Amino acid sequence: MPRVQVVLYKDDDETVPVLDWLDQLPIKVRDKCAARVNRLVELGHELRRPEADYLRDGIYELRVRYRHVNYRMLYFFSGHQAVVVTHGLIKERRVPPSEIDRAMALRKRFEADPEPHTARWER
Repeated sequence: MPRVQVVLYKDDDETVPVLDWLDQLPIKVRDKCAARVNRLVELGHELRRPEADYLRDGIYELRVRYRHVNYRMLYFFSGHQAVVVTHGLIKERRVPPSEIDRAMALRKRFEADPEPHTARWER
């Protein structure tokens, strides 16, 4: 499978939720998260557990674990060659349904008008 293009969801106020979240994390965790996104670029739809998993309704999670803490970045596929990473969270037991619903709402906004909601992945 060819590489996919990863883009980040951008809000109307020009903020990028996943970057804001990453900037609050320790550098080691940021590096691990960036490596996971880069694996998504390489493998696209073929990326599987333990690195990624399907949640529901077209929403997936990138999975990172560091020092017994589970970090997750939610994403969806836009066509066959693009992936949109919406936001990140620290998971305790399971990804809360409200976080999946948030990713679904962001997907709806992105799909209605992709250009203003697109930020490039450059890490």
